[in-house]
Amino acid sequence: MTQGPFRLDGMVAVVTGGSQGIGGAVSTALAQAGATVAVTNLPSKRSDVDAFVREIEAAGGKARGYDLDVTATADIAPVFDSIAADLGGLHILVNNSGVSSRLSALDVSEEHWDAVHGVNLKGVFFAAQAAARHMLNAGYGRIVNVASQLVVTSGPNRAVYVSAKGGVVALTKSLATEWAMQGITVNAVGPGPTDTPMTRNPDSARSDTDFLRHSPIGRRLQPEEIAGAVVFLASREAGAVNGHHLLVDAGWSVS
Repeated sequence: MTQGPFRLDGMVAVVTGGSQGIGGAVSTALAQAGATVAVTNLPSKRSDVDAFVREIEAAGGKARGYDLDVTATADIAPVFDSIAADLGGLHILVNNSGVSSRLSALDVSEEHWDAVHGVNLKGVFFAAQAAARHMLNAGYGRIVNVASQLVVTSGPNRAVYVSAKGGVVALTKSLATEWAMQGITVNAVGPGPTDTPMTRNPDSARSDTDFLRHSPIGRRLQPEEIAGAVVFLASREAGAVNGHHLLVDAGWSVS
């Protein structure tokens, strides 16, 4: 395949929650850019992961599926070790696994808080930690965390979600400064409202009329529109971009 900007040939990329929505688009785009992609998702979604991997391979890409629940933090490092052994290293991590939350702050239980933060923030940290052990040994790595445009604009009934994603942005900056001298960059993308399975719920549907009035482009983004930004941040060409929260929201945050 012809070499060019933003190529990822020879790289091994891990995408958590990588078989659907933004994660699926990111996995596909990384494979198209030449990376070998480890697509991870919950064990209960293994059949979906296997079918998705076959789609990537049918299109000429390289991928393999792995079971991973990022809330089972003790399992993360062994899975990443297996990926590195199976595929020949671990150069790129996309922390995409996430859950949504739409609750009045007065209705939030401790259990709900812990469940959302367990996936959206705690899982991000321990996945980054496990990936970085491999990257530090190699002196090279790219970590891209999926945050949210809501960190900038906020919104009602999103306190738990925004606090977790805000933590992702702060964590991104901290890890970026800690590992910069070892050849690892850590960045985040902040998707605006995107058409994914997670957003296709009754609450989202009821709010779409109001949403469309405020959207600068009058529609939700498509997952593929987020994936291009991830490929850029995962590339060698983005080596001077570090600790950045790249908003991909079609101008929502500045309108």
